[in-house]
Amino acid sequence: MKELFPLAGIVTVLNTPFDTKGNIDLQSLRRNVQYALQAGVAGFLVPALASEVATLSIAERLQMVEIVTEEVAGKVPVFAGAGEPDIEKRKQIVKEYLAMGCRHILFNIPFEDEIQFKSQFYELASLGVETIMLQDWSANGYGLPDDLIVELFQEVEAFRCLKVETVPAGVKYSRLLALTDGKLHLSGGWAVTQMIEGLKRGVHAFMPTGMHKTYCTIYRYFKAGEFVKAEQLFHQLLPVLAFSNQHLAISIHFFKRLLHRQGIYETPGVRASLLPFDSIHEAIADKLIERVVVLEEELV
Repeated sequence: MKELFPLAGIVTVLNTPFDTKGNIDLQSLRRNVQYALQAGVAGFLVPALASEVATLSIAERLQMVEIVTEEVAGKVPVFAGAGEPDIEKRKQIVKEYLAMGCRHILFNIPFEDEIQFKSQFYELASLGVETIMLQDWSANGYGLPDDLIVELFQEVEAFRCLKVETVPAGVKYSRLLALTDGKLHLSGGWAVTQMIEGLKRGVHAFMPTGMHKTYCTIYRYFKAGEFVKAEQLFHQLLPVLAFSNQHLAISIHFFKRLLHRQGIYETPGVRASLLPFDSIHEAIADKLIERVVVLEEELV
């Protein structure tokens, strides 16, 4: 049985910063990486859904991974996201990542049926990826079947990590940990609203897109046995999560706006929003952002 992948804590999914012309703002990206490292994150994932990956060219994705890897300088793992509907483009991206020396890659494979999914998974895995993280994404459903996940985990040595993004995710965490003897590394993505439940169930890492310092502090409190402090701090985030987790587009707008307010991103610009973010959204977001700013300034 393979050993558990050595990753535990907060793995931040980086929003893509854009300048006033709509190009990737590399300096803002570098600032966010350094801010997250100082907060104590355990790793990075880029680009992913929260990075507006569908709007990024392959060249832009490679550039982002290169910049993040350079800034991280081996301090923590960096997972490169290979999310692409077209299988040939997905293979191209994986090959490009491998050519530039990426060791850890996230597979985001659209699910049609088990035969199709396994075929595409094995095809990507055969390219020589050292560490595979598989994305289990379903905003309104159960996600990938347990038996499929376990089969792939048992058959492919490189498959070490699963990013669970089903809502709710709690019982699925517990089942998968039991089915893999705790050896499959589990990360909570969109279900970060169930962070305390996930910690109690033994989830190894969580993947939010902002509030690095707050999330890292919650995680440290919990692991130190200070459960009351962990829950009290998490409860302060609930109004923020209730607003930002309405939809992925709302989340992207909110956290870019927060990063801009914190002086990390030059602009809060979004390249192509799936939903409008109107004046009412902005007013609510700005009040919640001030709440987060004060909270993070108070944390040591």
